[in-house]
Amino acid sequence: MPATTLDTTTALVLIDLQKGIAGLPGAPVPSTEVIERGARLAAAFRARGLPVVLVNVTGGAPGRTQSARPAGSPPADWAELVPELDRQPGDILVTKQQWGAFHGTNLDLELRRRGVTQVVLAGIATSIGVESTARAAHEHGYHVTLATDAMTDLDADAHRNSLEKIFPRLGETDTSEAILGLLG
Repeated sequence: MPATTLDTTTALVLIDLQKGIAGLPGAPVPSTEVIERGARLAAAFRARGLPVVLVNVTGGAPGRTQSARPAGSPPADWAELVPELDRQPGDILVTKQQWGAFHGTNLDLELRRRGVTQVVLAGIATSIGVESTARAAHEHGYHVTLATDAMTDLDADAHRNSLEKIFPRLGETDTSEAILGLLG
């Protein structure tokens, strides 16, 4: 369902647009395009005085998984936000240790303090950080809009599954241009 409206208190949440993740090959959308669209959305939200949340990840959930975890330590700048986002003093920085941006962070508190009722989500990876955050936002009662061309994955099939099967159950989906149009 295309995005129909943006609440007057909508926040943009950009997920894991950081050096260590943005440097990975995105599928099907190149990471460079996701960053460019995310930066345009951030600039537009800031220009209208709306909250911009920049999320990075510095760890992972404990517990056994079948997938191997990366060995060794990541590079020192791995969790740094990409400079194209042009982080501003008024932006909200959320550092997470899990896939989703709500669990174990102050994101919900920061949004509620600002009267936010809707979130626009974008970032990397669609089926991991973005989907986990979208699920939690929906469960917390926020209206959820997903900027489908401002997200990508490491796996094109996983990306497609999120867009086609999961996101329509959590909110509205549309392009970054359409969302910019709704901002007015």
